[in-house]
Amino acid sequence: HYFIQSNLRFSMPNIKIFAGNSHPELAQRIAQRLGTEPSKVVLKKFANQETSVEIGESVRGEDVYILQSGCGEVNDHLMEMLIMIHACKIASAERVTAVIPCFPYARQDKKDKSRAPITAKLVANMLSVAGADHIITMDLHASQIQGFFDIPVDNLYAEPAVLKWIKENIENWQDVVIVSPDAGGAKRVVSIADRLNVNFALIHKERAVANEVQRMTLVGDVTDRVAVIIDDLADTCGTVVKAAEKLTEAGAKNVYAMMTHGVFSGPALERLMKSPIEIIVVSNTIPQHDKIALCPKIQVIDVSTILGEAIRRTHNGESISYLLKNIPL
Repeated sequence: HYFIQSNLRFSMPNIKIFAGNSHPELAQRIAQRLGTEPSKVVLKKFANQETSVEIGESVRGEDVYILQSGCGEVNDHLMEMLIMIHACKIASAERVTAVIPCFPYARQDKKDKSRAPITAKLVANMLSVAGADHIITMDLHASQIQGFFDIPVDNLYAEPAVLKWIKENIENWQDVVIVSPDAGGAKRVVSIADRLNVNFALIHKERAVANEVQRMTLVGDVTDRVAVIIDDLADTCGTVVKAAEKLTEAGAKNVYAMMTHGVFSGPALERLMKSPIEIIVVSNTIPQHDKIALCPKIQVIDVSTILGEAIRRTHNGESISYLLKNIPL
């Protein structure tokens, strides 16, 4: 058996971790966990705004991992990742794995109206054509996106980290109610409520236009309970803030929110500051430093251990199913 102590630094032969510009800090943390350093790559833009990628060391016969999250300048970062995958592939890398903590365009995953594009499928095709052999991602908006690829996709969950946070930070967590802000997240919420052995509630919402919620109905009882809203993504935070207001109206004692990917675009932070939510917990799949400065309600849980351990297990040909239910040491 392979036991790791958190202070043990082990180095691996033929593994290279390249970081895109989207989240260098996460790449640094992952590399540190693997006892290595991020490999050399120079990413810049030409005067005409085309992306330039220069891989700074040999990757021939190596196991290459390219880390890029779908945040910030999403299209630039996506293009950067595709070029890096292609560059490594034609430089004879043995295997190229794209590590995408927050998958770009994951919400455009179905034809929900006439002439709508399924952009998540397009992104999957682009990654495959660029030369990716394997994808590691986290909390996909819809797990069917794995089926858009013909290459293996490991969809890791932040759930074990969420359970740990609830148990460590909420007094009498046995009495919480786990709430899904929409029907789509019901499965995720039921899974967490089952593992904590607590009740869950569901909010049904109707949208008039994208990103704007019209009215909401609460199904379930939250009177004098701590409500924890759980979702995969916090973008403009319209839904989660409205859900929190609904829960407060329904008699919830405190409201917390936990989201895997804290995008926080547009008026999100301002809305959160005015909302009844006491703490919003997000993971560091997206950089949060500047957001925390503007909104002290944000707390961050580190998922670099989960991603790092997934990379180590993939590299060594071990099973990663353990990570879907447990946090690595």
